[in-house]
Amino acid sequence: MIGLVIAVFAVAGMIKGTIGLGLPAVAMGLLTLVISPFQAAMLLIVPSMVTNLWQLFAEGGVLRLIRRFWTLLLGIIVGSIWTVFPTLSEGNSGFHSEALLGGMLALYGLYGLFARSMPNLAPHEKWLSPIIGYLGGALTVATGVVVIPVVPYIQSLQLKRDDLVQSLGLAFTVSTICLAVFLHQNPVDQMPIDYKMSMIALIPALVGMWAGTKIRYRIPEQKFRKIFFCGLVIFGSYSVLHQVGVL
Repeated sequence: MIGLVIAVFAVAGMIKGTIGLGLPAVAMGLLTLVISPFQAAMLLIVPSMVTNLWQLFAEGGVLRLIRRFWTLLLGIIVGSIWTVFPTLSEGNSGFHSEALLGGMLALYGLYGLFARSMPNLAPHEKWLSPIIGYLGGALTVATGVVVIPVVPYIQSLQLKRDDLVQSLGLAFTVSTICLAVFLHQNPVDQMPIDYKMSMIALIPALVGMWAGTKIRYRIPEQKFRKIFFCGLVIFGSYSVLHQVGVL
């Protein structure tokens, strides 16, 4: 188990270091092949929190971003408390969280492949932010991953590169805190969060992030992004089809 955790988080950290996001999506996608989504989400707590804080505080101006995106963050919190989706603790419900995760991964991959066609939503930010935040928070406690619709929404606001990276880090940090609180309050079969294993996962995640930054300068980023997002579409689609019994 430890070997699997090290390998998964090393790969996920490398991807995050290369393109700035993707650690929870990749880690959840791979881990749920052998353990439940609830267990996988527990392992994500420490690596996600530390790497997100690293991403958030890499540059200054954090308070400025909080003032701009406070309604988005509030929506994430509300969505994680009052979600309209089956949660990670309801794995036996009619709509399995594994299938929802697969759908999120596939959508995430499609978004990455066609991101250039995204419209500029900045003029509508005031009323869209709380809605997007709510959906993001609701899906976080349902899948363990904050991807859709928060990531494409933030990337559609036409932010500068550093602001974009920090804004994603801010949303990821708040979502991870909400997920940790949810897992504490809604354990499956009284299963506590395994912080020891989560701390073990942090080390390969950080090493992977460091390696990812090195890879970023060695291969064309656009080429890597296409390969990565195509893989997410394939894997996410397979997960959904497998859950519904097609495969």
